[in-house]
Amino acid sequence: MKRLMTWVYGPVFWVGFIGWALWLVQVDAPQWLGLVFVTAVAVSFIAEGWMPYEPQWNRNQGDRRRDMIHALVNESLNAVGLLSLPVLTALLAFDGVWPRAWPLWEQLLLAIFIADAGITLMHYASHRVAALWRLHAVHHSVQRLYGFNGLMKHPLHQMLEATAGLAPLILLGIPTDVALLLALAIAIQLLLQHSNVDMRLGPLRWVFAWAPVHRFHHMKYGRAGDVNFGLFFNLWDWLLGTAFYRQDYRMGQGDLGIGSRPDFPRDYVAQLCDPFKTVRLSKEPPVPVELVQDAHMQVAQRCPGGDAE
Repeated sequence: MKRLMTWVYGPVFWVGFIGWALWLVQVDAPQWLGLVFVTAVAVSFIAEGWMPYEPQWNRNQGDRRRDMIHALVNESLNAVGLLSLPVLTALLAFDGVWPRAWPLWEQLLLAIFIADAGITLMHYASHRVAALWRLHAVHHSVQRLYGFNGLMKHPLHQMLEATAGLAPLILLGIPTDVALLLALAIAIQLLLQHSNVDMRLGPLRWVFAWAPVHRFHHMKYGRAGDVNFGLFFNLWDWLLGTAFYRQDYRMGQGDLGIGSRPDFPRDYVAQLCDPFKTVRLSKEPPVPVELVQDAHMQVAQRCPGGDAE
């Protein structure tokens, strides 16, 4: 049973919760979308306890309270953005552009595709532009990966990513119900992307940016982690030349974080202040020999200091 679940967990979780949300909106009950999210979080934690990828990542490392604060603040910011959406759409949208005649699920897929492009490009820029990296580094400071990590972001960077993903949709005149579904879909995707569930993806690893693929993005070895930027899909990484996956390398506790900043602050308030302080960088750890044979990792070794931006 557990072996079967490792194969079906990702698709069932994604389709099940997003499908439930679609049904609620179609029956005019969007007020219950919060229940969908809470249930998804509960299922995520239960699955991580039942079939963990790395058992150590399930243990509280003095970060659970901080991560909950990050999640509450960032989800509150999302709610404020959704509340302002009708006004922004009325002021900025080009009339008649959004395909409102399409079935709701098709409109949601279109919104996901467009938002994914904007958020992925902002994510990519955040590893290239020093000022953006200072904000984004908060997310990369994690020492373990589990569902809530996807919501652990500096609120300023959260707003930048949201703007990059939502601005094109506002101009196109996205309806409020589709935007609500998009926000829920992003939350579901973040749970899957940072999950500590031992998932098997098979051919889906070429399509979906779920945990087995995204874990490599959190490697602490300088630019070795400059891979797999996509939020929903790996398409953008194929186009950017940043797609990377190694089935034979198992990520562990010591692979995560920011190599040049092993003492990155762990307190919530200190993390909010960190991007605006002068910091001292230490020498990055070398890329593990098991990965050096890969061409991307060889480039990463020749370009140290990638996470110092």
